[in-house]
Amino acid sequence: MEKLEPIFSIFGFGVTDSFLVMWIITAVIAVGAIILGKNLEKIPSKRQNIVELVVESINGLVNDNMGPGYKSFIPYIGTLVIFILSMNVIGLIGIEPPTRDYNICLALALVSFVVVQWNAIRKIGFGHYLKGYFTPFAVMVPLNLIERFVLPVSLSLRLMGNMTAAVVVVGIVYEGLHGVLFGIAQIGIPIPVHFFFDVFDAGIQMFIFVMLTMINIKIIAEH
Repeated sequence: MEKLEPIFSIFGFGVTDSFLVMWIITAVIAVGAIILGKNLEKIPSKRQNIVELVVESINGLVNDNMGPGYKSFIPYIGTLVIFILSMNVIGLIGIEPPTRDYNICLALALVSFVVVQWNAIRKIGFGHYLKGYFTPFAVMVPLNLIERFVLPVSLSLRLMGNMTAAVVVVGIVYEGLHGVLFGIAQIGIPIPVHFFFDVFDAGIQMFIFVMLTMINIKIIAEH
């Protein structure tokens, strides 16, 4: 696992480049949401059409996989989709994705874990929630605990591992081209590599993270 060194400190907290990029992405998304959410019209403009398409796609994703009873999770799932995808695809502009940092991936996974457990307790009650750890037999408690608490580990390692691998492979490609090809030839060859790792793989890893989050929100609350 790559060790990321802090580039500066805030109140004793070392800030790595991945955290800095994440904060910038967060600010851009927040400002963009405010701007795009203003002056909405009954007859939408091209900009509004794009925004509505994104919103409808996220609505459909939640409704198709979780059901109409989980509409309250649309804002959270939508935030995950936009936030993780934005961090994953930033490699397209030559910046290493923040999701190669395990600290960020683990934080995202822990938030999803808390949301999953909170929803289950809210929906079925704390007593029934605890009873689930003893199902079907009391001797299953250790296995049930592992099953529940492996979620943040699984989510975080999968996301970090794949995004780190993408950064490494892209770096190897550029190092391999350096000194072999020059000028414009170096620009064209890496394009398919960037497309696969910074677009396709980035989107797949976001989708897997979001799908596992939705599945667990639904399953844990219903069992």
